[in-house]
Amino acid sequence: MSIVSRTTLAIVFLTLITSALGGWLGVKYGLQHSQSSSSLDDMMHSELALTPEQHARIDNIEKSFKTQRTALLAEMRAADRELAAAMKNQTSYTPQMHQAVERFHKAMGTLQEATLQHVLAMRQVLTNEQTAKFDEMVEKALLSDTK
Repeated sequence: MSIVSRTTLAIVFLTLITSALGGWLGVKYGLQHSQSSSSLDDMMHSELALTPEQHARIDNIEKSFKTQRTALLAEMRAADRELAAAMKNQTSYTPQMHQAVERFHKAMGTLQEATLQHVLAMRQVLTNEQTAKFDEMVEKALLSDTK
């Protein structure tokens, strides 16, 4: 094998490893942000003095989101399995890998949008005073890892 072939193979291998590492880090980041919604839900119940009617409405919103979130996380795991199968014994980026990455990105993007819609739906249940406190909690949750 010539030096050019070895160099090309090494570059392709390093690119593949770097891409996989980037995807893994993206998953960890996305899951961390999707989980911040759960702690936000907990803070709402403990810090906003919700009425029984508000609790009931928010519980329904949370149940609906939990079902959607579970399905989207399962889709992300399925895309990871698809990517792992596509990467097996490959030395270059294949259309199957691209498809798996796109599948994962679609599920992750949908989860992020669903999380935002979930937060906004809960916000609509609140009084003006509660909304101001809630907005502070949301801002704190969104900025917590940027320091």
